[in-house]
Amino acid sequence: MRIAVLTVIVLAHAASSATAQSPWANKLFGNELSHDFGTVARGTQLKHSFKMTNIYKVPLQITEVRTVCNCVTATVSTKLLQPNETGYLHVNMDAARFNGPKTVTIYVTVGPDYVSTAALTVTANARQDVVFNPGEIDFGVVAKGQAMTKSIDVEHAGDPNWRVTEIVKSGAAPFDLKVEQLPQKVGGFVTVGYRITATLRPDAVQGSFKHEVILKTNDPQTPVISFNVLGTARAALQVAPNPVNLGNLKVGSQETTKFVVSGSRPFRITGIDGLDASLTVALPDAAKSTHILELRATPQTAGTIRRQLTVRTDLDGETATFTVEGTVVP
Repeated sequence: MRIAVLTVIVLAHAASSATAQSPWANKLFGNELSHDFGTVARGTQLKHSFKMTNIYKVPLQITEVRTVCNCVTATVSTKLLQPNETGYLHVNMDAARFNGPKTVTIYVTVGPDYVSTAALTVTANARQDVVFNPGEIDFGVVAKGQAMTKSIDVEHAGDPNWRVTEIVKSGAAPFDLKVEQLPQKVGGFVTVGYRITATLRPDAVQGSFKHEVILKTNDPQTPVISFNVLGTARAALQVAPNPVNLGNLKVGSQETTKFVVSGSRPFRITGIDGLDASLTVALPDAAKSTHILELRATPQTAGTIRRQLTVRTDLDGETATFTVEGTVVP
């Protein structure tokens, strides 16, 4: 209690003297109050996460996040930071919305009892002669094993000799790249460019991914430009809810609850492993993309139910495992 009171006094003193020194909210971000993306192609989607840690002994609530330019959006991973808890301020800077050098301030206000506003900046220089369209490749949410291809164009205006000499990506990137040169455009000036196509591999590991693709060029002033490829690979089969909660049951009673098994295309359920006389499911005959199933529980002994069931299907042999939970009382 004394520590908390002293902390509040310190925060109040810091707030009252904010005009004479840096806002105490700045300390949540340590030494990183700015980030420079450098020189980028116009249209690039620039992303950075600022780490924020509550170094004080009382909870802090993030009451407002605002920017002074529509070219920057910022969101927080959590709006309440407990003492010593860490969160992130996720920033996206859209280089399609400005030309040349740009510095934008992001204001993060914390409170609610004693209010302070941290000021962070992001900086980038969007080249007018090099443009990405779109600004990144985003596969979105894709079922695991599903084939998908998306492209991005990079174009340079003014120098017919401009070339991309090498394309570099991480070895762990779950996609393959193919590049083709675009026809030259001749108008007031010559525009040369490339179309880069990314194909998501069927063996992409389940979960979210984001990888930077680096383009090396023959431009000595800006020899490197880059863009991001991102997305989320989800399992071909999904069970919801997971876990399936039966709640409180009585010995000898019968309770039913429903759950859903969904897939990327119509499929049949060929069986469910882990069932017995106390847990049963009636299997449908039809092939559907979404199956609504009824789980019937008839417990014979008191105790805790925690059992894993595995759904087997004809969807390329895919299976899905989920948990059933509940408590049985006499």
